[in-house]
Amino acid sequence: MDKFEKEIMVVDRATLFAKGYFQGFAPADGIDYKQIINENYYYKKRGIAENTPQLKQPIAYCIIMNKDTGDVFAYQRASKDTYTEERLRGKWSWGIGGHIDKIDSEDSDPVIASMLREVDEEIFIDKFDKPIVLGYINDDETEVGQVHFGILYLLRTSSKIIKPKDAEIAWGGYKPVTDLEEIVTNSNSSVETWSAISLLQLKNL
Repeated sequence: MDKFEKEIMVVDRATLFAKGYFQGFAPADGIDYKQIINENYYYKKRGIAENTPQLKQPIAYCIIMNKDTGDVFAYQRASKDTYTEERLRGKWSWGIGGHIDKIDSEDSDPVIASMLREVDEEIFIDKFDKPIVLGYINDDETEVGQVHFGILYLLRTSSKIIKPKDAEIAWGGYKPVTDLEEIVTNSNSSVETWSAISLLQLKNL
């Protein structure tokens, strides 16, 4: 099936921000955007959702941290032309996430179900603790961000080695938070916006 024909979770922008709007990051102890999503989501074809700023596509954006060292799993996507998503070629990221599909709604919590599915699809990891919500990401300053909304999760793990499953990932492994800061400030590096936004939260853990 064409990916733009697939039905994905959406929520009306007006409903999502009815209790308060933010740009950037909002902590989990404020407005419960996840509950708003759970009570008001429905499904639209991706091709429609990607071109409709009045809709927000919730994404469970998961950061994986080694609970013994505090290091974070990071990866750099391949820069070659064959990389599937042109907008993400060569970019660094320390978040794993994807659209919430209709199949995820078979679970009592489709957002969590989507996150666990994405982790299983993207990386090799032995075990991890129960995921916790750190907060929310909204970036209306970019074309991509205007139609997406992030629920930022933290997964703590004792796994010593984590490897990406995607052959088009140029590099993937643990990095200290200080290294991630250097990547963000390096003018020669390109970093996924949501990863850059989440960095301050990682420093505070």
